[in-house]
Amino acid sequence: MASVCFFWGTTYLGIRIALEAMTPPVLMSVRYTISGIILLAVAYFSKAHLPSGRELWYTALFGVIIIGTGTGCLVYAEQWVPSGLASVFITLSPFWMIGLDAAIPGGQRLHGPTILAMLVGLGGTTLLVAPEIASEGFSGPLVRGFLLIELGCGGWCLGSILQRRHQTKAHPVVSGAVQQLATGLAFAVPALLAKPHPSTWSTRSIGAVAYLVVFGSIVGYSAYIFVLDRLPVSVVSIYNYINPIIAVFLGWLFFREHFGPQEVIAMLIIFAGVALVKRYSLPPSPKPAPASAVS
Repeated sequence: MASVCFFWGTTYLGIRIALEAMTPPVLMSVRYTISGIILLAVAYFSKAHLPSGRELWYTALFGVIIIGTGTGCLVYAEQWVPSGLASVFITLSPFWMIGLDAAIPGGQRLHGPTILAMLVGLGGTTLLVAPEIASEGFSGPLVRGFLLIELGCGGWCLGSILQRRHQTKAHPVVSGAVQQLATGLAFAVPALLAKPHPSTWSTRSIGAVAYLVVFGSIVGYSAYIFVLDRLPVSVVSIYNYINPIIAVFLGWLFFREHFGPQEVIAMLIIFAGVALVKRYSLPPSPKPAPASAVS
């Protein structure tokens, strides 16, 4: 649990450092191609079941939707949004999950307390972005990054719901490996077509990518799968609150990212909204698929 809370909280800083020397599609392609190959190699030599045919294609497709859209939008958005603030915006994901699950046939319908809890989270979000909208309008970099992150949250949650309803015989770690490799390959084409980054690769950027591969994708994901098997979901979900705290602290420590009293109050309001949503929401319709939790 400590690994999940800590390592996933540090990935926001790792992304910002890696972007100093590479474009977003290059980072996505390199990171997930390497982690996917490593995990699939381990699965192959351990003789785990590897999906094939229809099962393989659906698993790969959902991976591109989940990781490619979710993490991909985050990577692009961190060109404009400080890493700590980006992690706070990500905490709005439960609202997307509840809303999309209600919108898709077969999901749980919204009810009064859940809607009220979502409005609480919306209030905290408004407190974060309203000053930027007032000063620069909707075209400001912070608002642009916020909207892109929320688009990623929507894609992440939609893919998670589809993956949850998909029947597969593969172990969640194997499914996650397929999803990571599929995402890396999907970003290979835009990575090759993108204009070269003005900065050259450095030890700092290479170290950031290696950290994201090892501790963000492999160690963090495996730890998450382990705790899901051993601990109640209510306990595991505390990482949603700890990750932003770690990301905000590291963003201030390494880049002196601003995070003043207004941001703290807004973050606490969003946390309250997320807690209320978790408290009053009905159980999700089908059983969740841990493979959707790759960060």
